[in-house]
Amino acid sequence: QVLLVESGGGLVQAGGSLRLSCAASGRTFSSYGAGWFRQAPGKEREFVAHINWSGGTTNYADSVKGRFTISRDNAKNTVYLQMNSLKPEDTAVYYCARKRLGGTLYEYDYWGQGTQVTVSS
Repeated sequence: QVLLVESGGGLVQAGGSLRLSCAASGRTFSSYGAGWFRQAPGKEREFVAHINWSGGTTNYADSVKGRFTISRDNAKNTVYLQMNSLKPEDTAVYYCARKRLGGTLYEYDYWGQGTQVTVSS
């Protein structure tokens, strides 16, 4: 069983920054890719960013490219999402997830409970 716990969400003004963390249980987490997703009220969950097991490859949604940075510290079993230049449209619940081994960028098998990010205008 893998447990993912997000933290770092909150209320921030437009143009501000937040750093989300996702702490994972399990010794093998460092062998898996990880991703961040978000879901705004009334909308479907959408892909935000992905990082491979080593941190050497990252992928981003066009809407966050250049503003968000995904990273990981395998010694701490933690994945991060640095969010800069935040916009009101970034308001959502943010989820981290473990990528399914051998799966595509959009296939994940374990999910955290989510952390709320609210950006005021």
